[in-house]
Amino acid sequence: MTPHWQTALQAAWGIEATLKRLDGEYDLNILANAGERGDFVLKVMRAGCAPDLIDMQIKAMAHIAAKSDGLPYPRVIAGQDGAAIQTLRDEDGEERLCWLLEKLPGQCYADHTPKSPELIGELGQILGATDVALADFQHPTLQRDFKWDLMQGQWIGGHTQVITDLNRQAIIHGILAEVAQIWPHLMMLPKQAIHNDVNDYNVLVTGGAYQPHQISGVIDFGDMCAAPRICNLAIAAAYMVLDHPEPETALAHLVAGYHIQNPLSAAEVDMILPLLRLRLAVSVVNSTIEAAENPDDPYITISQAPAWRYLERDGEDAGLLRARLRAACGLPVTNAAERIHAFLAAENGNFAPVMGRDLSEMPMGSLSVENSAEPQNPFDLPIEEAAQLGADYGDQDGWWLGYYNEPRLIYTADAFRKGPWKASNRRTVHLAVDVFAPTDTPVATPMAAKVHVVENRTGHLDYGGVVILSHDTPDGDTFYTLYGHLAADVVETLNVGQELTKGEVFARLGDPSQNGGWAPHVHFQLAMTTDGMGHDWPGVGDPDEMYLWEAVCPNPAALLNLPANKVRYAPTDKAQVLAGRRANFGGNLSLTYSDPVMLVRGWKHHLFDEWGRPYLDAYNNVPHVGHAHPRIQAVAADQLKRMNSNTRYLHPAQTAFADKVLSKMPDHLEVCFFVNSGTEANELALRLARAHTGAKGMVTPDHGYHGNTTGAIDISAYKFNAKGGVGQSDWVELVEVADDYRGRFGRDDANRAQKYADLVDPAIAALQAKGHGVAGFIAETFPSVGGQIIPPKGYLPAVYEKIRAAGGVCIADEVQTGLGRLGDYYFGFEHQGALPDIVVMGKPIGNGHPLGVLVTTKAIAESFAQGPEFFSTFGGSTLSCRIGKEVLDIVDDEGLQANAKAMGDRLMSGLKALEAKYEVVGDVRGMGLFVGVELITDAATRTEGTAIASYVKNRMRAHRILLGSEGPKDNILKIRPPLTVDAEGIDMILDALDQILAERSKT
Repeated sequence: MTPHWQTALQAAWGIEATLKRLDGEYDLNILANAGERGDFVLKVMRAGCAPDLIDMQIKAMAHIAAKSDGLPYPRVIAGQDGAAIQTLRDEDGEERLCWLLEKLPGQCYADHTPKSPELIGELGQILGATDVALADFQHPTLQRDFKWDLMQGQWIGGHTQVITDLNRQAIIHGILAEVAQIWPHLMMLPKQAIHNDVNDYNVLVTGGAYQPHQISGVIDFGDMCAAPRICNLAIAAAYMVLDHPEPETALAHLVAGYHIQNPLSAAEVDMILPLLRLRLAVSVVNSTIEAAENPDDPYITISQAPAWRYLERDGEDAGLLRARLRAACGLPVTNAAERIHAFLAAENGNFAPVMGRDLSEMPMGSLSVENSAEPQNPFDLPIEEAAQLGADYGDQDGWWLGYYNEPRLIYTADAFRKGPWKASNRRTVHLAVDVFAPTDTPVATPMAAKVHVVENRTGHLDYGGVVILSHDTPDGDTFYTLYGHLAADVVETLNVGQELTKGEVFARLGDPSQNGGWAPHVHFQLAMTTDGMGHDWPGVGDPDEMYLWEAVCPNPAALLNLPANKVRYAPTDKAQVLAGRRANFGGNLSLTYSDPVMLVRGWKHHLFDEWGRPYLDAYNNVPHVGHAHPRIQAVAADQLKRMNSNTRYLHPAQTAFADKVLSKMPDHLEVCFFVNSGTEANELALRLARAHTGAKGMVTPDHGYHGNTTGAIDISAYKFNAKGGVGQSDWVELVEVADDYRGRFGRDDANRAQKYADLVDPAIAALQAKGHGVAGFIAETFPSVGGQIIPPKGYLPAVYEKIRAAGGVCIADEVQTGLGRLGDYYFGFEHQGALPDIVVMGKPIGNGHPLGVLVTTKAIAESFAQGPEFFSTFGGSTLSCRIGKEVLDIVDDEGLQANAKAMGDRLMSGLKALEAKYEVVGDVRGMGLFVGVELITDAATRTEGTAIASYVKNRMRAHRILLGSEGPKDNILKIRPPLTVDAEGIDMILDALDQILAERSKT
């Protein structure tokens, strides 16, 4: 900026500042940075600007501030003479009206990501509260002849020829026709002062670094006018949907937020979509006109491309979107909905029996995510399994009822998935009541009806024969019922438009060969409207959209002469579970995520919450061969049918398991001990080391973790040095982790392995000086809680040599790294070329069953045998041994070590690309499916990005991916999925991480 306006600012307001020009359509907007005094925006109005226009804006903001505290609007700064509006001369000597505003923090919403539903809902509340505050604001300038007033928006009808693309021109004409239909009703609405231009460049967003974001400002009242309040909401909505990945969801949250602060009528809600489209039409027509006159001004067409993308998209049907917005506000989805509900309630008990009998005593059967293990594979329901669903639920004749509002995993077809990944949102919630009954059971209409649709849908797991009937209440209101899984001949016996009398049989239940492949039943569904659904009603809803589907397709119990609560399913309330956990569990039992997730089913590398939402499990190494593996299920069930005993008795399963374990070990390791956990195995390792050496002292890397018993915590710096920890015992010496990214010896040092190993020497000397001697060295082969560290090759052999020279034994904790996870190596010590004296395995070897294994030499085992008897009641039980062996067999039989190698390479390649792309990625390291991504705030200092990691972890959860974070500063993303993870899962991780890191790079 020229010095002219600096001088003018100082003269009129007494403010010294550096200036920078900001974007603006007509007026000159100047950012003034005044150091400690703060930031301001100097608004230099176009020549000839009427003072009343500025006066209106100033008074409107003052009115809002007086009526409603806390709304994020800027404060006007009066000049030194006390006047808010100053008359200054520009560089050409021409008089300009100027005024000064405080600069609100934040960036334009247009430049911000993510555009979350919560943020959009917050904006809706701000708009609603603003319109409440402005409802009684008066100013003569509000009455304007103004192209941006939507009440005058039909002016574009005379200019549609500027849109030369005939398809686009037709869209504009269609919008004008839509607006003409609502125009009489719009004209009847009261007018008030509205902002009139809450676009994505007039909304500011802020938040602390890597913290939740919030709306920090709404600016630029220059387009204010008098219009119905719904115009203000529709204008904001027009910009919230632009290029949003889920525009209907965004729109619903904006409208619902507005409604909270400023309740809308159903008629107003119905006007939002046509007015939204009118605003975008005005924008594209106006910008096309102005671009022809000012071809070099980029501001003119800044929103044109995204506006056309929205207007040309194949989006949700307008009728269904009206229902969505009404439902989001808690309003009836149709004008007749409340009357229909009253009719159904009054007639409950008087309807003809749909299935020819009283259903009130019929048993209920649950196919829910929580209560049913069907299907075994939640991504594939074979026809054989579908035909046997709920076979154990029926009465003696096979009759039973399935719940309404029940989340189920039986809907496995791609049509139920709402994104590209298995873990994408999917529709799971049943919108009907099922009546399971024998094939050929007659189906009747509960009241007089007309056939609306009759089809035979022959696809796998589709409806088969399906009928939709329309019904009229005595008041003339129409509603609809759907009957699915009927016999195929229904298409031969019914015709669209055919009238049916109350109780008339019109169909019969089909067998699996003609009803889509299901066990015989009728899917009985009620709908208030068919707008936007046509013939293909969704019989299942997205759990995040049940506000809509419960309103459109409510519980049909009344039509079956049943009480609503008999057939309505109520999933376990997560809030109650959380409250119970807090009441009954210790406060230091942590939960992952700011909003904990409740998981009730799993399959391979996916998990499902109580509503059937899928998650990609990129975190849990315990289900080593995948969640709910059928072979492990079978082995466990088989053994529990037989017996389960301990090692005081002989059983071939014990020796078979030991043989399998030892087949993976170096030859010098010959003796197995079976226990319940890695913790117990490490506790036992301490006893073995001390029994063999006669010494007590232990050397271990800093920030290691080996379990939660007293002895294991004593050698786990991650625990004993934590807040409230017991502190370091004098018989324990810590050495620096061999971290060649952050440690003292970096990757540019060819001798770093030996240098890190040499750090063990003073630790050994300290133990000897204190009289403890050296019992041994214990380390996670690749430190996990220390940050997914891969020590330089040669480190462990050098350490082991020193420890053995001091009389100690070497313990390799392979709980995190063993059993093929590393891909190229079955155990981490193999990568190092080291031969440990004791190897400890834990969690993954039982795939979730409590099991730990310790393997050692005969000499160490014999030294330990000189002491008291060793016995673990459940260690080495027949059940545990069979499960443990089965896990190891599955790794071999299914090629999971090779899969870990292939998928790990794919993951590392993608992460390396992200490391090159984003400065916050300081380091990517790992092997196979043991991977760490270190996040930093500064590349030069490598300052730990703890807040970034927390942000990314929670955002990944929002993308339906579970991963963890580790390291002394908790800044390292930990990626270690079950070994079943496939290429799709790896690509999903990389895609989501790329999106999330891009969000952070913009803020």
